[in-house]
Amino acid sequence: MRTHPLGSTGPQVSALGLGCMGMSALYGEADRAESVATIHAALEAGVTLLDTGDFYAMGHNEMLIGEALRKAPAGLREQALTSVKFGALRGPDGNWTGYDGRPAAVQNFAAYSLQRLGVDHIDIYRIARVDPDVPIEETVGAIAELVEKGYVKHIGLSEAGAETIRRAAATAPISDLQIEYSLISRGIEDRILPTTRELGIAVTAYGVLSRGLISGHFTRDRQLAATDFRAFSPRFQGENLDHNLGLVEALRKIAEQKGVSVAQLAISWVLSRGEDIVPLIGARTRERLAEALGALEVTLDDADLNAIEAAVPADSAAGERYPQAQMAHLDSER
Repeated sequence: MRTHPLGSTGPQVSALGLGCMGMSALYGEADRAESVATIHAALEAGVTLLDTGDFYAMGHNEMLIGEALRKAPAGLREQALTSVKFGALRGPDGNWTGYDGRPAAVQNFAAYSLQRLGVDHIDIYRIARVDPDVPIEETVGAIAELVEKGYVKHIGLSEAGAETIRRAAATAPISDLQIEYSLISRGIEDRILPTTRELGIAVTAYGVLSRGLISGHFTRDRQLAATDFRAFSPRFQGENLDHNLGLVEALRKIAEQKGVSVAQLAISWVLSRGEDIVPLIGARTRERLAEALGALEVTLDDADLNAIEAAVPADSAAGERYPQAQMAHLDSER
């Protein structure tokens, strides 16, 4: 598996990272033993970047990764790089109550994450959403203090807009920006991606399969649990879903001609956008992991890319990527 630096200041990482959120929350029930086995399989395949958030099932996901790392052979454990998001506030009922980027809160969140993960440092640390009430300079400055003390190795950002990225980078070295990027979520291409490239900041792209929507496995009649994010995600509702699945069928024709799966085609498209972009694959099972890793063997030529662009033009998806209330919290959308 190819590797490259995560931005001009970040660590060397694998071409794909593993997003572990779905192993704990938001996509229905997950099997803990299979989740641990999937993390081990990813490490064995050369995947180095494990992404999580301290608020994923209120710490469950960090503890899951901690368990997987404890049970992994020493060599695999040592190659693992942890990417952690913090700052999202939740109540006992699971409801979201806001974001906290105050320096004292940053220190507090980090202390708990280190304990749950069972590590002495976090490789990449970032606030999940920019706190509108706290200057980004203060939040990033607090992470920089953790870097100085050895508790964090690199500073990241998440869902930040171009101006915020510039202000953060003027405060301390930023390794990467984590943000949604896929065939049907291309909003970063106008201002954000040019900014990260100007500043030498990499992108870790989440949602590369749009939460399974463009994986080729999602069907119109699929029943979603009430706890599944997609049950209220705009792109999975009514006519929006019908339209978006039509885009998937157009992709399927191209995938079949190349002898690959729809998921592999969608992941390889993100990989084709530049070596400064690391797709996070949200595989919850070894089967889906193996399929996603197959994207590394797919080569897209100009004819393929033109066909994909014709099948799924930019801005062709129906529905926003989050419900309206959550879209309001995205600095990247302002």
